[in-house]
Amino acid sequence: MISPPLKVLVVEDDQFLADLLVKNLYKANFEVALFFDAEDAYKELKKGVFPDVIVLDLILPGMNGFEFLEKIKKEEETKSIPVIILSNLGSEQDIKKGLDLGASLYLVKAHILPDDLVKKIKEVVKNAKPSA
Repeated sequence: MISPPLKVLVVEDDQFLADLLVKNLYKANFEVALFFDAEDAYKELKKGVFPDVIVLDLILPGMNGFEFLEKIKKEEETKSIPVIILSNLGSEQDIKKGLDLGASLYLVKAHILPDDLVKKIKEVVKNAKPSA
């Protein structure tokens, strides 16, 4: 049985990095929805469009990634969606805050290769699914 492609919602305001992420995720046969700000991504979730995982930058225009994460983790219909933070912020304080707010994984952009991100996404989704 062929499993459906994983649905990944990417929130990244850097055009170059967003393009790179999307290309690599498509190459891995993921379905990708890209948003350049957290407000639009949040509106998409409110429509009932739920991804298997969210890849979230923190430094965003308007609502930042921490605020977005806090909002979705407080809501019943979105709190179980795994979130991978992918950010340039790499201080222990930022990492702790992201994980405390409910992120499944915190990755620093400078320390992760696109192929490794694909592996991490698969691991996080696999670990988030309740076993049958």
